[in-house]
Amino acid sequence: MVSSEMAKVEYADAIKTVSGALTKINKKSPHAADQKMVLATHRVAPTTSPDCSRLYIRGLSAVSRSSQPTSKELAVRARFTAVAAAIKTRKADLMRVTEDEAAFMAQKDLAGGKKTLKAWYWMVEGQAYDQEHGN
Repeated sequence: MVSSEMAKVEYADAIKTVSGALTKINKKSPHAADQKMVLATHRVAPTTSPDCSRLYIRGLSAVSRSSQPTSKELAVRARFTAVAAAIKTRKADLMRVTEDEAAFMAQKDLAGGKKTLKAWYWMVEGQAYDQEHGN
């Protein structure tokens, strides 16, 4: 016997919003083509329809990119990689840690100051990268 009812997801009353991937596809896996991505959306809204939830299941083809990265995108990726490596190197240098923390604390409470040390590292190393590469 075949049932005409579809699966139903019920969220607890305390959950106001759900949005995003519940499971993802591991693209590096040799079984990536067999995996599925499950996306869910749920919202509480004043509508006449009680169906404010959606569940989507997608295969690998829905996740794959259809175009080549632009030169601007490649430049952004290169900047991110270089800045992340510079931050890692800078944080490993024990001679600079105290100096960096003092510089961070000095700007933290100023207008436009970075509120976390991590954000401050990204700002400082990002500026250094941009200055070095003429951006």
